[in-house]
Amino acid sequence: MPIEPANDASIARAADLLRAGQAVALPTETVYGLAADAARDDAVAQIYRIKGRPSFNPLIVHIRDMEHGERLAHFDDRARELAQRFWPGPLTLVLPKRAEAPLAGAVTAGLPTIALRCPAHPVMQAVLQACGLALAAPSANRSGAISPSLAGHVAASLGDRVQLVLDGGPTQQGVESTIVKLEKDGWRLLRPGPLSVEELIAASGGGPIKAAGQGIEAPGQLASHYAPSKPLRLNALRAEPDEWLIGFGVIGGDDTLSPAGDLAEAAAGLYAALHRADASDFSRIAVARVPHDGIGAAINDRLNRASVR
Repeated sequence: MPIEPANDASIARAADLLRAGQAVALPTETVYGLAADAARDDAVAQIYRIKGRPSFNPLIVHIRDMEHGERLAHFDDRARELAQRFWPGPLTLVLPKRAEAPLAGAVTAGLPTIALRCPAHPVMQAVLQACGLALAAPSANRSGAISPSLAGHVAASLGDRVQLVLDGGPTQQGVESTIVKLEKDGWRLLRPGPLSVEELIAASGGGPIKAAGQGIEAPGQLASHYAPSKPLRLNALRAEPDEWLIGFGVIGGDDTLSPAGDLAEAAAGLYAALHRADASDFSRIAVARVPHDGIGAAINDRLNRASVR
């Protein structure tokens, strides 16, 4: 799998591969994504095949801007307000799909909605502009495994199954986007992420938040997800003899999410820390307690799903 620094030449090559129906790994501000043309059945099938992803799990479609998104989905005033406030950025909106939208059927997994995001990462934006496509792009790793926050994580997880990885350095946010589904009588938080519930409430005028449903309506809702190959114990105060301890704040360890107890730093380093723990000689992993405030809710969501065996 060739890893190339993100520059004008490699961005142009990525755009050519995407227009030819190939899958390419690209950096976003959240995690690295495995991107392909969202309009082509054969291209989207590559994503599912490369990742080993269940076909009932829908994909997020990455777009250049809101105008691009309005060709694919119906935006109401609330959706436009959220998009204007948080795009480009780590917010995914689940909206009613336009009947005429040029999308492969597998992108929405048969649902009447589509998950849209306008990413802020300059490399992903440059590729979107260069190829002129809407790109389906889940995380660039084996389905259910630890998400990639470095180009090297992509190579370690997917091997030679991808023709090109653009290296844009470490991701900034470190956890996947916040996913919101807008409905007539309110909205649902389908996946916590870098944008907190408090920020969303303030931006949406305090509209009612409803509990997420039982079905799979967006990525990241499987009970077991983001998981290392080793058992993971949460809220640890100390390590057992066979455990690699990932600390936080005053609890040290073999590694730490943030010695200062900074939640943004912890989120940015979460997946890299899990990758190091999984590669260690220890047979199990322990993680110190992380507060649930702000982006801590997203960190704990990922850790809880990673701990399910």
